[in-house]
Amino acid sequence: MNTILRLQQVGKTYQTGNRPLTVLKDINFSIEAGSTVSIVGPSGSGKTTLLGLCAGLDRATSGTVELHGIELNGLSEDQLASVRNQYIGFIFQNFQLLPTLTALENVMVPLELRGEKNVKPRALDLLDKVGLSERIHHYPTQLSGGEQQRVSLARAFSNRPQILFADEPTGNLDAETSDKVVKLLFELNKEAGTTLVVVTHDLELAAKTQRTIRVKGGNIISDSIQ
Repeated sequence: MNTILRLQQVGKTYQTGNRPLTVLKDINFSIEAGSTVSIVGPSGSGKTTLLGLCAGLDRATSGTVELHGIELNGLSEDQLASVRNQYIGFIFQNFQLLPTLTALENVMVPLELRGEKNVKPRALDLLDKVGLSERIHHYPTQLSGGEQQRVSLARAFSNRPQILFADEPTGNLDAETSDKVVKLLFELNKEAGTTLVVVTHDLELAAKTQRTIRVKGGNIISDSIQ
C-alpha cells in the first residue's frame, strides 16, 4: 500500500509569554492510503494540534510532515492552501459552514474554488446521500446541529479528497444524531476510498477505525490495529 501521510520526529512548541510550551514531542508514524485511523487522548493531550500539523493548518517546530509525498514544512501559505484544496477534506466539531450560504452553496464552494465547472449536480448528489434533498435551500441557522454536520460531510467529500480529517465530528451532537453522522461518515468514506483520520475522545467512534493512536502529554503512548 502507498503511504499518504508520514511524520518523522515531529515536535510543536508555542511561545507563551516568556516560556515555551511544548505540546508535541518526537511524534513518528505513517498512515497508509485508504485506511481509517483514530487519534485519541484526554483534553490537552495534543491530539488537535497533531491533526493541525498533519493537515497543514499549522507548522511543526521540528521534524517533517509529508503528505502525498509533499513535505509541508517548506511550503508557503499559498502552497499549503493549494495542497489542502487539492488533497484534503475537513469535518469540524462546530461545522464551520458559511452562514450566508445555503446548504447547497456550502457544498459547492470547494468545487468552485478549484475552478470546476457544472458543480451543482455533484453537490445535489452528495446532499441526497446524506438525506438532505429537502433542505438544500436552507441556511445553516435553519438547520439542526445534525443537519449542519451532514452538510459539512457532503462538503468534505465534494472535492474527492485523498485524505479526510475529522476533528471531534460528533462533539456537539446528541447520541442518536452522533450515530447517524458516524454511519454516514464511514459509508461515504468507504464508497470514496478516502483515507480517514478522526480525532476524538469518543472511544466507540475510535473503535470503528482500523487503527488507534493514543496521545498523552504530547507523546504517542500506543499505536494499535483493531
